[in-house]
Amino acid sequence: MNISFANKTAIVTGAAHGFGRAIALAFAERGATVVACDIIADEVAETAEQCCRLGQASGGRGIAKVVDVGDQAAVQNMVNAVLAERDTIDILVNNAGGVLGQVGRPIEQISPRDWQAIFDVNVSGAFYCAQAVAPSMKTACAGRIINISSGAGLGISLTGIQAYASAKAAQIGLTRQLAHELGPWGITVNNIAPGFVRSNPATERQWQSYGEDGQRQLIENIALKRLGSPADIAHGVLFFASDYAAWISGQVISIDGGK
Repeated sequence: MNISFANKTAIVTGAAHGFGRAIALAFAERGATVVACDIIADEVAETAEQCCRLGQASGGRGIAKVVDVGDQAAVQNMVNAVLAERDTIDILVNNAGGVLGQVGRPIEQISPRDWQAIFDVNVSGAFYCAQAVAPSMKTACAGRIINISSGAGLGISLTGIQAYASAKAAQIGLTRQLAHELGPWGITVNNIAPGFVRSNPATERQWQSYGEDGQRQLIENIALKRLGSPADIAHGVLFFASDYAAWISGQVISIDGGK
């Protein structure tokens, strides 16, 4: 399957490392101009630089934007800046999210601030980004929006964090709703629910916390008996963003090695 994104513009949020960086690099390698967004300025700049190097042969390149996706005005300003330089935004990947350093605690110990912070980045961020790109995609009568949720949104969270499981489930609901709202303009909206992948400092700490027995049990519960990689998630995104997925919308693909 030969997938090219030459002359396409892709916004990837949460692109400083992990899934976001892998997704950004995959698009750049296939010719896209990638707008890599994150709140971590130095790491997202590194992602953009890597996109430029990797995309030299195909015409792909990277542009770094420091933005908090939970800030609606900041998201709109970022999208306006991209559209001032590019005719359209063809692809949006809402990857920003996570647990923000929180750990599993009993429900009675969760503050409103902790609860809301996880919703802001995992749900509101995806909403604000989709809201900002929708007008230009409607004008073009084309577009791809891919949201990155989690297996936690389809079941329970291994972290035990109530807000994370709830937010990822909400993001899946948003995916299905937007698919129907934006479909008349040729815009597809889909979702990828990754399983556990050692992709960033947070997941590495989580992995280490399980100990040898817990790690062994986690792998035993996977049909393929191994962990995946950020590239596995990026490949799913490439499919949803490609012409091969032109008649697929409102769907969730679990990329988790089989459960």
